[in-house]
Amino acid sequence: MALAIATLLLLSFDAGWAAAQTAEPRDSFGRFDAAVTHEIEAGQIPGAVVLFGQDGRVVYRGVFGARTVEPERTMLDPDTIFDLASLTKPVATATAIMQLVEAGRLDLDKPVASYWPAFAQNDKAAITVRQLLTHTSGLPADLDLKSDWRGEAAALARVAATQLQSQPNAKFLYSDINFIVLGELVRNISGEPLDAYARDHIFAPLQMVDTGFKPPSAKLARIAATDREHGAVRRGEVQDPTADRMGGVAGHAGLFSTADDLARFAEMLLDGGSLDDVRILRPESVEMMTRAAVLPGGVRRALGWDVASAYSAGMDEAFGPSGYGHTGYTGCLLWIDPLSRRFLIVLTSRLHPNGRGDVKPLRLELAHLVAEVSRENVTEKQTSSLATVGIPVDGF
Repeated sequence: MALAIATLLLLSFDAGWAAAQTAEPRDSFGRFDAAVTHEIEAGQIPGAVVLFGQDGRVVYRGVFGARTVEPERTMLDPDTIFDLASLTKPVATATAIMQLVEAGRLDLDKPVASYWPAFAQNDKAAITVRQLLTHTSGLPADLDLKSDWRGEAAALARVAATQLQSQPNAKFLYSDINFIVLGELVRNISGEPLDAYARDHIFAPLQMVDTGFKPPSAKLARIAATDREHGAVRRGEVQDPTADRMGGVAGHAGLFSTADDLARFAEMLLDGGSLDDVRILRPESVEMMTRAAVLPGGVRRALGWDVASAYSAGMDEAFGPSGYGHTGYTGCLLWIDPLSRRFLIVLTSRLHPNGRGDVKPLRLELAHLVAEVSRENVTEKQTSSLATVGIPVDGF
């Protein structure tokens, strides 16, 4: 069976994503293609959309492989929508929190219980909003999924009753509960549920037209499949089990998006919080949000963003110490470097079809390739035309 691979090279931000002049692709980009193709052939991922931007332009966009393998094979398009998993944390939740800080409605160093009194149970009264954002709150990694509970109210009751696993600021412990709490703070303070708040205050202003929670059925055909639920391929419903039980909207997971939408978000951050004359955050808020702090154990994190930890898996070496980003369990990545003004987006659905795919080596290899291309001072415009080739893939 042949694997269709489509490679698109370059659209311009300042041209409103319109086609630029055509030029021959650089040899370096063939290595991008080869890296992704190798992982597809190895069965690690069914397909991928890869986007590399620098200096306000998309330098490379590659579209590879399948959107679904089962129950039927459909091929990826540039506008395929992916389950972002934990990229929800910085893109939706942390950005919303920083907007509320700007508005003077929330203080990062105040106790969470100041905004949600029920949270103070079981010695949690001293935990601050900043500690939630940096995963130093002492809360455990996730809610107990062994008991039979369902619904947002049930989840929040369990969060409020959760006991600390360690004292605040004693250690770094990556925790989905931290961002479930932050999502609830957005609602308590703004009066809007997280999905509505993010839509109205982040995604709609940025014209991220395919980004949001609980994608509508009209977009189902464009969504990449993830894992299986009750024997059926899951598609268009959040893969994260806790977010699924909460109804598809949570501060830690549940967001869906495309590579082009995420590129707009990345460019907004690189431009100091604004894009196309629309301001989402003040420059000082972006700087505060993305500034690395050294946490217990030598981990380096920003407010909602990763910098250098076990979860970044060498991205700091590839992108440099000024970079920040995040990964997602479903196989996605967004990494940004403000000094070189470059960003990398990797969207895969590595859990489809068998739940055994591993995208970590590919993400790191692509990051190193981005670093090499950046050092070559990529400045010329390239093509927005679609080139398709067939590559045989054994046993796929």
